[in-house]
Amino acid sequence: MSNDSQETRGLSGDTGVQPAPMRRPDGSGRRILIIRKDNIGDLVCTTPLIARLRLQYPDAHLAALVTDYNTPVLWGNPDLDALYAYKKAKHRHTGESWLGVYARRAGLFWKLRRQRFDLILLPGGPHPSALRAARLLDPERILVRHETPFGAHEVECVLRLARGLGIDDATPPAPTRVVADPHHLARLPRLPERGTPLIAVHISARKPPQRWPWERFAALIGLLRQRGFLVALFWSPGAEDNPLHPGDDDKAGRILEAVNDPLVMPHPTQALPELIAGLSRCRAVICSDGGAMHLAAGLGKPIVCFFGNSDARRWHPWGVPYRLLQPASERVEEISVDEAWGAFEALLEGGG
Repeated sequence: MSNDSQETRGLSGDTGVQPAPMRRPDGSGRRILIIRKDNIGDLVCTTPLIARLRLQYPDAHLAALVTDYNTPVLWGNPDLDALYAYKKAKHRHTGESWLGVYARRAGLFWKLRRQRFDLILLPGGPHPSALRAARLLDPERILVRHETPFGAHEVECVLRLARGLGIDDATPPAPTRVVADPHHLARLPRLPERGTPLIAVHISARKPPQRWPWERFAALIGLLRQRGFLVALFWSPGAEDNPLHPGDDDKAGRILEAVNDPLVMPHPTQALPELIAGLSRCRAVICSDGGAMHLAAGLGKPIVCFFGNSDARRWHPWGVPYRLLQPASERVEEISVDEAWGAFEALLEGGG
């Protein structure tokens, strides 16, 4: 076993289940479960590992356990046989009790324990809650990621787990993969000009050093429109001062008022499937580092990305053309409109 993984012997929320396409209803072969309780980008970066496991074990029953918030990342993933979701107690809905959350969680664990998994993988590392969940399910084997080699991408770090299974890593890693839900695709409004390239501009970022000022977004969108592109403006809806889920309604309103162009289409996305569907029909994406960036990469979109104080070597877009801008100060606000436009032109000239 490699020194970056550890084998041990032997969750947290709603028991809602969103099944992936069933490949082998009889569950023949070994039974493998991947537990990943991290953020959107972490889960997107785990999809190449799922693809490699499917390639190595075509007859296995391959399942994943993730948070209910993140399940849309894996909806429709053709390499999975089943997808299980749990809810974190802090994400419970209004009127939903702690007791109810934990009761449903217990029911889900009982269901998973009865499936008798041969192998559980923890690509997110030895987090106590993930380890407790894996041990509670009592598999034959648990494989845990323990190292993040300096300079390696998250996809490469996750794939090192495969070494602990004796899987040859000479095969080039697959791209990340995200599939848009047909139901949400069907609900998207028709584009006003068919055949005209649509560019996604996503303005929201969770961390302050990753945020670009609204005035520069407005100026960049003006340049895109001068070149004849349609623009879809994406943002997380809500008030900026919401302590749990801050949003960018005010920022988006300022941008839309400044550009005053009906071919700049507002696209607030309350739910993750809406964001995935909207991004899927765009030619390219301009955004800061974060979940939307990784979703765009999983959809195969060329990307211009702004990086603040995150590690660009570990978190840059995987498997797609991209241009990355990161000031020495590690504050996105110092990126100029000219720099952003130059990166976009370079992306197009490079075949993006």
